[in-house]
Amino acid sequence: MCVSDNQVTIKLTSDEALVLSHWLEKLQMTDLSRVVDDPAVWVPIHRIAGTLDKALPGLFAPDHDQRLEADRQRLRPED
Repeated sequence: MCVSDNQVTIKLTSDEALVLSHWLEKLQMTDLSRVVDDPAVWVPIHRIAGTLDKALPGLFAPDHDQRLEADRQRLRPED
């Protein structure tokens, strides 16, 4: 993570980005007012989600579900 000029830069692997993008999409589609009770929190959530949507060219690929599951498997810790 890098902080400069009042901006924070976070670097993610492509696996992390796709898994996080999917989770954020689900978060935004769910009524989470009891969990996310401060409207100010939604501002960065929407910004991160929008940035990921633009940065992930395969987000709407026909094999998206398979890619997402493969990324999840790589990110899960081994037992």
